[in-house]
Amino acid sequence: MSAPGAAGALESYEVRLRVGEGDLDAQAHVNNVVYVRWVMDAATAHWEARTGADDRAAVAWVATRHEIDYLAPALLGDELVVRTRVGHAKGLTFERHTEVRRVADDRVLARSRTLWCPVDPGTGRPRRVPPHLRALFSMDGPA
Repeated sequence: MSAPGAAGALESYEVRLRVGEGDLDAQAHVNNVVYVRWVMDAATAHWEARTGADDRAAVAWVATRHEIDYLAPALLGDELVVRTRVGHAKGLTFERHTEVRRVADDRVLARSRTLWCPVDPGTGRPRRVPPHLRALFSMDGPA
């Protein structure tokens, strides 16, 4: 796959979903853990949409840190858009930003910053990524 360069890295990627009963907590709004799952799912979908089978066989990702600000509750039946974009990369740490918005009123419900580390899928050990992947998944472009 050819890399679009740093401009391609600035593009956001989005996933749409609807809140289901299994997403709710005892207060009848989306459980905080579900937001983490959506952040992870959006990042995975972005990775799968932008890479080929060879890249996915050579590199896996593990989250090393999540920071989430919960701004408003999502409720049963809400249609949501989970929008993610890459941030800066430093060494083996890749930053990603994600926002969860309610479609009906475009209200931001949550914002997150996640740090990811590329790993070898076979060993689970951290590994450097090729320049074309660094360009795709970092605002900083190839190193």
